[in-house]
Amino acid sequence: MTRPTPKEIKPIAHIAGVPVDDEIATRISSAIGPAFEGFAAIAGTMPFDLEPATYGLAQTQKVSK
Repeated sequence: MTRPTPKEIKPIAHIAGVPVDDEIATRISSAIGPAFEGFAAIAGTMPFDLEPATYGLAQTQKVSK
């Protein structure tokens, strides 16, 4: 699995019911990219799935105190 691009993230987020704009898709790609790069050495040797679709939603939630 390779680092997802913003162009790949947008349809994934849309299907998950959390559509994101270009700016958020770029932020998601930048945020999860290092995880994909860190696992590059063992790519294909273990199941690995990241769900970036709710990243934008999680970033905009207010924390209750």
